[in-house]
Amino acid sequence: MNIKDEFHKLIDDIEDETLVQSYYELFCHLTKRTEGTLLHDLTNQEKTELILSYIESHNEENLVKHDQVIKEYSRWLGK
Repeated sequence: MNIKDEFHKLIDDIEDETLVQSYYELFCHLTKRTEGTLLHDLTNQEKTELILSYIESHNEENLVKHDQVIKEYSRWLGK
């Protein structure tokens, strides 16, 4: 089964029309995005926080080890 068939089956299996509508709107929104629009949609505060996070990520002391992330978030990662 190819990915489009799997996607169609996933949609067909959803019985909640409101949920289908939400997914449809999200999918339409994502397919219409052009490069750079995500940043454009952020507030000034969000842009500032994003830039500060990026700058702080260059300092290794601010980074979290991969193993620690996996351990702390394994319940969300399905492990």
